[in-house]
Amino acid sequence: MIGRLILTYPDLSRRLGGLLILSIVVLALYGLGISSTWISLAVPGSADWLAANPAAGRLVSAILLSLIAAANWKALRQLSRTQQIIGVWVELFILLMLFFYSFDLSFAFIAKKIGFLVTQGVTTTLFISAVSILLATAIALAGAIAKLSRNGVIYGLATFYTSLFRGLPLLMQIYIIYLGLPQVGYVIGAVPAGILALSLCYGAYMTEIFRAGIESISRGQSEGATALGLSPNQTMALVILPQAMRVIVPPTGNQFIAMLKDSSLVSVVGVWEIMYLARTQGQTEFRHIEMLITASMIYWILSICLEYLQSRIEERFGRFDVR
Repeated sequence: MIGRLILTYPDLSRRLGGLLILSIVVLALYGLGISSTWISLAVPGSADWLAANPAAGRLVSAILLSLIAAANWKALRQLSRTQQIIGVWVELFILLMLFFYSFDLSFAFIAKKIGFLVTQGVTTTLFISAVSILLATAIALAGAIAKLSRNGVIYGLATFYTSLFRGLPLLMQIYIIYLGLPQVGYVIGAVPAGILALSLCYGAYMTEIFRAGIESISRGQSEGATALGLSPNQTMALVILPQAMRVIVPPTGNQFIAMLKDSSLVSVVGVWEIMYLARTQGQTEFRHIEMLITASMIYWILSICLEYLQSRIEERFGRFDVR
């Protein structure tokens, strides 16, 4: 019966569905205890009524916000897809900035510290991340080839490595490398320890990505390369890997972005990267939230740059799909 009603009156069904969604949003906002303070700012004469009727004020606030969101959705739907994307980004960014602005931030303090945070923190973070990414990629490629080997010793070494470093928390790995190696007579600095931990940890995860990418290429490709007289190494480098990169690049790009953010964990051993400086500089004047928000924005910008680079690499390797 309901299905027949939807097919017979599609416009009515869409309107009823929209009202149902709007009602759910209103109830969700009311249940979350949405504040009605903004109404008193927009309509000063309503302050006394809102103070006397807090529950009704929250309901009115929930209804008004839901109607504003619905109107905004309707307006965005009138734009082209590209304009919709830009509009959503701009609106959400403005809301994020308003959320940060509500913290009563000291922008003078941020302006005073941001230069040092960028020149010292960003430089150290990018250095650690870049070296770790290169090492992790080399480790992952070697590990993937080892896991595809028929040699039991090599396969056993690869599986033990991936199991160990995927099974231990990254923070624990940093501590074990930084504090454990001196126990066996090898003193390692904080930066090399962080790079080594990141490389080994993400190399283990990326090993599985590389292995899956290589196995996604049909056996006929390697057989054809062998028939042409290519050696196994030439087959892997010239035939298999270029095609496997279409599968490897997207999840590997995600791992790179995650590594960039996880580089903040090396701050626990005193490395002067973004997170360490944000924490220590914020302590000087008890302005922790200013430095944490600034650091979060820097991480976001760096992640956006990596996302763009990833999309360009995907586009380049995606050309092999063109027939």
